[in-house]
Amino acid sequence: MSEVLWRPPADVRQRTRIGGYLAWLERTRGLRFADYRQLWQWSVDDLAGFWESIWDYFEVVGQQPVEQVLADRRMPGAQWFPGARLNYAEHVLRAPGLAEGAPVVIAHSQTRAPVTLTVGQLRDEVRRVRAGLRRLGVGPGDRVAAYAPNIPETYVLMLATASLGGIFSSCAPEFGTRSVTDRWQQIEPTVLVAVDGYRYGDKSVDRRAEVAAIADALPSARHRVLIPYLSAEPSAAPSWATSTWEALAAPTDEPLTFDPVPFDQPLYVLYSSGTTGLPKPIVHRHGGILLEHLKMLALHHDLGPGDRFFWFTTTGWMMWNYLASGPAVGAAIVLFDGNPAVSAAPGGPASPDLGTLWRLAAETGATYFGTSAPFLLACRKEGLVPRRIADLSRLRGVGSTGAPLPAQGFTWVYQSVGEDLQLTSLSGGTDVCTGFVGGVPLLPVRAGEIACRCLGARVEARAADGRTVVGELGELVITEPMPSMPVGFWNDPDGSRYRQAYFDRYPGVWCHGDWITIAEDGSCAITGRSDATLNRGGVRLGTAEFYSVVEALPEVADSLVIHLDDPQGGAGELLLFVALRAGVGLDDALRTRIVRELRSALSPRHVPDGIHQVAAVPRTLSGKKLEVPVKKILTGVPAGQAAAAGALTDPAALAPFIRFAQDRGTPVG
Repeated sequence: MSEVLWRPPADVRQRTRIGGYLAWLERTRGLRFADYRQLWQWSVDDLAGFWESIWDYFEVVGQQPVEQVLADRRMPGAQWFPGARLNYAEHVLRAPGLAEGAPVVIAHSQTRAPVTLTVGQLRDEVRRVRAGLRRLGVGPGDRVAAYAPNIPETYVLMLATASLGGIFSSCAPEFGTRSVTDRWQQIEPTVLVAVDGYRYGDKSVDRRAEVAAIADALPSARHRVLIPYLSAEPSAAPSWATSTWEALAAPTDEPLTFDPVPFDQPLYVLYSSGTTGLPKPIVHRHGGILLEHLKMLALHHDLGPGDRFFWFTTTGWMMWNYLASGPAVGAAIVLFDGNPAVSAAPGGPASPDLGTLWRLAAETGATYFGTSAPFLLACRKEGLVPRRIADLSRLRGVGSTGAPLPAQGFTWVYQSVGEDLQLTSLSGGTDVCTGFVGGVPLLPVRAGEIACRCLGARVEARAADGRTVVGELGELVITEPMPSMPVGFWNDPDGSRYRQAYFDRYPGVWCHGDWITIAEDGSCAITGRSDATLNRGGVRLGTAEFYSVVEALPEVADSLVIHLDDPQGGAGELLLFVALRAGVGLDDALRTRIVRELRSALSPRHVPDGIHQVAAVPRTLSGKKLEVPVKKILTGVPAGQAAAAGALTDPAALAPFIRFAQDRGTPVG
């Protein structure tokens, strides 16, 4: 057992939302559970009973009475709540527990002054934009695409689209033209809404040329709406624009209504990273997303009226969609658009500052602070102590996702952020738009451990021979359906792409592509992608273990580990690439230290055959390391086939790996 860093208070069942849910289950269903483990077991054994309880407990508004919860539990193709009709946007804008004049959207930006919307103002904005979309002919099934950052307009547009039964899709404006068109040419939107640019720190980024190219590549987008974000008062509308946000949101007497749609009606399309081939267009449904997010935000994150929920994200990452559901449980949401590593007022100079988001939390009164594991580790490496630079007394929860958070990251949070908060390491994916392993207020927080499998998610570990294993490394699988599993992929009429993505390896079982170890008590550890396997002498090693050790060294800014298989069946070759801090070079002394740390902290099997310096580790726009594409490049796959440049934060970061392969005599196209 790892060190316990936080324990639930003695009155946890009296003070938390999951405690209220347990009391409700006992009062209305006659169900009593001694602990979380018993509750989880019931939630995955009696799927219909559990998900019906979520519907009833959160008082979901449906146009038809629920007669059946799960008509078919096969995967893929499970049928949830057949005949039910509802609308996701209605439940978000209901904002239970919040008064009409209470703040519900608090938006800060490095491009313009802060914006706050009350519940009444948000409803009115959605009402007017809904009417504007109707004037453009948007109805059920029509796609509305937003090339826009994490600002209130994007949020309003998503809710207005959903209220009509339309289908929303967003790309962050840092996405390049090819990256955007690869996504949107697949779904053929009828409306394109785009900003003219944005500021990142003190750098102005003009995107007018990119939007023009995107508009030209989307003949389906008959209506093109400009949000003047970088230039609040543009001298002239660009040639690609047919309207403006002001016109879309023009005053109207049209009331705010919500079109009831089937439970499986597409709500939005999210995308895989698109590092190899076209990004997979993952279609999520109104009902599944609503139930899943109600469960997670209220019962696992303990969010409700009075909370202010922040997660640092862009509109190109599923965490934006996760954050967007906050008001459905009565929590206000905090939006941020800009560079999280610098301080910069709109229009002012910038300076390096990893305290920016922590100060934002203090200024906005955030009670929940969500971010990525790399950000927390970067703060730790800088020696930052957020509680000394910002008043974080309101903070009750910290969330971490995007990569496994090692034990030292947990310890840093409790030493430097706060002792009395619940830290949740969350893992899931765009594929389900949620986390299926994470934390819960009923369980302690232990350094380096994910506390539990989430309610309703039957997560298991599978050995190579297909056995379910406990206490051993295995392939992460989900053996029972979840409502937030996708409807399918867009333009995949026979479902073949969807089945190939998740169900080919174990028919009828979702195979996620991560390595997981599940302990006897239900706690978990994710140790990297299974498709980036490191196989040393027949022993599978997780990449996350390498990174936690190597990146703890003060000289190392980032790292990437790759295992090249031996076609003759030998041990293969383990290569470690390190990006070092400014002014540091890779010499024999540092190589020796890295080897010593890996050998002592992990094992002799973890010692790489070669250690090489690179300027930067290539990452996707959502921050994922490109383990598989780099492995392909090192084995001779042409770079253009191994990774799509438009899906990377810095396409030039691949160049050293291409040269490395060529220097070794491996031809790379």
